[in-house]
Amino acid sequence: MESNKALELISTGIVQAIPVDELQKKLSSGKKLIIKLGMDPTAPDLHLGHAVVLSKLKQFQDLGHQIMFLIGDFTARIGDPTGRSKTRPPLTIEEINNNTQTYFKQVSKILDQSRVTIVYNSTWLGALSTADLLQLCAKVTLARLTEREDFSKRIEQNQPIGFHELLYPLFQGYDSVALQADVELGGTDQTFNLLMGRFLQEHYGQSPQVVITTPLLEGLDGHEKMSKSLGNTISLIESAEQAYGKLMSISDMLMWRYLEVLLHIPAAAITELQEQVAEGKQHPMQLKKRMAHDIVARFWSTEEAVVAQAHFEALFEKKDYSKAQEISLPAATQNPLWIVELLKLVGAVTSSSEARRLIESGAVTVDGTTVSEFKKEVDCSSGMIIKVGKHRIYKLV
Repeated sequence: MESNKALELISTGIVQAIPVDELQKKLSSGKKLIIKLGMDPTAPDLHLGHAVVLSKLKQFQDLGHQIMFLIGDFTARIGDPTGRSKTRPPLTIEEINNNTQTYFKQVSKILDQSRVTIVYNSTWLGALSTADLLQLCAKVTLARLTEREDFSKRIEQNQPIGFHELLYPLFQGYDSVALQADVELGGTDQTFNLLMGRFLQEHYGQSPQVVITTPLLEGLDGHEKMSKSLGNTISLIESAEQAYGKLMSISDMLMWRYLEVLLHIPAAAITELQEQVAEGKQHPMQLKKRMAHDIVARFWSTEEAVVAQAHFEALFEKKDYSKAQEISLPAATQNPLWIVELLKLVGAVTSSSEARRLIESGAVTVDGTTVSEFKKEVDCSSGMIIKVGKHRIYKLV
């Protein structure tokens, strides 16, 4: 592909390329570029938020460049403080290893794994001597590190910052030095860390990488970014039926964002669709079903998307609860059961805080009766129907 077309392809759907003229030079050089994407294995599964940047990485892969998928097994012990108002609890090595094992299967949904080089930053960061670390730290001032927005906010609010957290941007930047990266991808919340890679590469005598930032995807709540810790994700390892149902549960306003970020529908086409909805020429439900189908087809398969849509229509339009997800509770489960524990056992929530939010918003029903008390105990029985939100239904068997 000629460089101008390659630049147009890579520039579609991104927030920034820093600097864009260097990106054009690299793409036109004829060199096989080293493209870096790093992810810390802080949770066992990836979600559609990760799929945004992985899809951009796939474009580089299709152009024939060398893809370096970096597992931050060393930096995961620190935890990137991005967006954090307090220090993140450290992960154990066992947790990191368990989470890492699940990444490969999920990444293969988007990337051709046979053409991906997987690296671990413990390889070089774990080998740094005290002298090496001092040399690295000497290249950056404290004033520069505290320019980072989440650090400066915590200083203003008298929130503590662990010294180890200040090292995180340095370590991520040093990853680029170790890999001699030409381009690094990341979400907009990673901009400071990505630019640190450019800065350190120059100090180590390397040609600085181009930084490409991709948009952050809002989670199912439509407010916070998609995050496992907030319980607002669509995981790449859940079934196509679950993913389709969750996509159908998002607000009509959020639908436009998903069309733009996940399906790369041009702004002009989205505006036209919005006008058709406003004029009554297009029903938002039908449009959302098409969106859900296309997203599942892209990140699961076309066949699974067809089945998922038929399953949704049978369950939610025809009220055929025989199509509900069947759940068998463990034999030792006590009865009656606290509603929060029930929601966890059926897989509807991962935390008590998430359950409280759903209950308080009136989004949980048991056999058609809305659960309004957080401390409610439920007599569980075979055939019981539990509905969570608009489009998640479970049947006890």
